[in-house]
Amino acid sequence: MTPVWLFLPCAAGVEPFLEAECARLLPAGTPVEAGRGGVYVQGGREEAMRLNLGSRLAQRVLWPVADGPYRDEHDLYALARRVRWQDWITPRQTLRVDTSAWRCPLRSLNFAGLRIKDAVCDTLRDACGERPNVDTRFPDLSLVLHLGPEQASLSVDLSGEALFKRGWREVKGEAPLKETLAAAMLAAAGWHGREEDGGLLDPCCGAGTIAIEAAQIACGMAPGLHRRFAFEKLLPFRDQLVTWRTLRQQAEAAVHAPAVPVWAGDVSFRMTDFATRNAERAGVARSIQFKTADALQRPAPASAGILMMNPPYGERIAPKGQGSGGYDTIQGERFEGAADAGEFYTRLAAHWKKHYTGWTAWVLTPEARLPSLMRLKESRRVPMWNGAIECRMFRFDMITGSMRKESADDPSTRSAPLAVPPGPEQRRPAD
Repeated sequence: MTPVWLFLPCAAGVEPFLEAECARLLPAGTPVEAGRGGVYVQGGREEAMRLNLGSRLAQRVLWPVADGPYRDEHDLYALARRVRWQDWITPRQTLRVDTSAWRCPLRSLNFAGLRIKDAVCDTLRDACGERPNVDTRFPDLSLVLHLGPEQASLSVDLSGEALFKRGWREVKGEAPLKETLAAAMLAAAGWHGREEDGGLLDPCCGAGTIAIEAAQIACGMAPGLHRRFAFEKLLPFRDQLVTWRTLRQQAEAAVHAPAVPVWAGDVSFRMTDFATRNAERAGVARSIQFKTADALQRPAPASAGILMMNPPYGERIAPKGQGSGGYDTIQGERFEGAADAGEFYTRLAAHWKKHYTGWTAWVLTPEARLPSLMRLKESRRVPMWNGAIECRMFRFDMITGSMRKESADDPSTRSAPLAVPPGPEQRRPAD
């Protein structure tokens, strides 16, 4: 097959990290360009397989098959009819069409997807005498149709299930952090599991996603090593099975003992146990030191390292609205020994200041006023999206004097207000 410009979509703000990741995964000199909402990579089947196996930041790997102008659904049908679909699947296989749009003039995206499906089925019927069936859950051929104001593009999804599904998560916890977002947090912090990066601690680990991603990075473990991909069922890749087997064997051989420790834990015994079982399925249970502990009391496990956490927000937190100005409890439980979010963050900052001098802390939150809430001065902030929620990663360098001192001349520091979320409608997306 002729090399094409593969497209790897990712969360907004992650494009430069994904561009660097693709350059690391592919042979030197492979053209890689960051675009809006993703990265373009010029390559063929082997490059596509490498990216599926090794990318932690991409959402999918898409192979473009058709694009062009359109005015109505008839143009979309004609666009899809230009593709030799009999080269991709047989009539005994199944398909699905997913549609996205930006300023699309059509009234029904469902009908637009239906016309693409009709074109695929008609092409196979003409070529093979049979039509394939539709499978909306586990299709053999997954197509992605994107509609702009005037242009349409059609791609084959070579990943199948989204790449954040690494294959180790069996039961989802409450509002789990997606693996791709956890990997983006680590990339933004410049943490690659090297000895010079130091150890990493997540004191509010929940399901353990950040710690598991960190441990796999530290062990050189490919994120796709425990799952299957859609391209394995597609005709153009059937003669690539030897190459694919070799790539997997090379990835397995590259796994090594970590150079730095990873620590994690939660105030809840149940969540710590849940995270431990997730780590076992991910193959990194021996590379993470789990400990059930309150983040407000846990001592530093080393003289220096990286703190990284994604405190709860969104659907599990709603404003009290009763004059308190604080956050509600989380499903009947307090913030790890604090009355509300305001007290939790204030006490957390004080604990870090006293016991984590020499550490660097990274906190992902939608609350723009977090530094004021913690009375700490951030050294960096990185915009990042958690689904539809705009967040920021704040970096705090825990050095002597990093705690803001209250001043009698500054009323705002004398009685720092508690941060209030935008409203009860804010939701933290689940996987």
